[in-house]
Amino acid sequence: MTSMDITIHNTFLPQTDPDAALAFYRDTLGFELRMDVGYEGMRWLTVGPPNQPGTSIVLHPPAADPGISEDERRTILELIAKGTYGALTLATPDLDGLFDKLQASGAEVLQEPTDQPYGVRDCAFRDPSGNVIRINEVR
Repeated sequence: MTSMDITIHNTFLPQTDPDAALAFYRDTLGFELRMDVGYEGMRWLTVGPPNQPGTSIVLHPPAADPGISEDERRTILELIAKGTYGALTLATPDLDGLFDKLQASGAEVLQEPTDQPYGVRDCAFRDPSGNVIRINEVR
């Protein structure tokens, strides 16, 4: 079997407040805003690390699909609020510095920097929508 040339281009994460999401991902994490698209009162924000122009996160309005029922929409919003719907793992060479910056921004801390038994040092936060953001330290 030959190897394939595949990269991750976009991943999607729900956001319930586009302005708060933009402040978190751009102003706190340092991602650049690549697209800000509005449609019928909703906004899709595309952000990504400045040094990785080919990798983006699309912060989308949850349950925007017109085929979703109101009960399904309500369930999705409840799961987002619990932090069990969307998750993202990031990596940094300076976990303590990023942790301090996120904590100072008021982001909800779920786990302080910890050496895990499986060999990773990481921490965890919630973004403004409730998504769990884990951050691994690159060693």
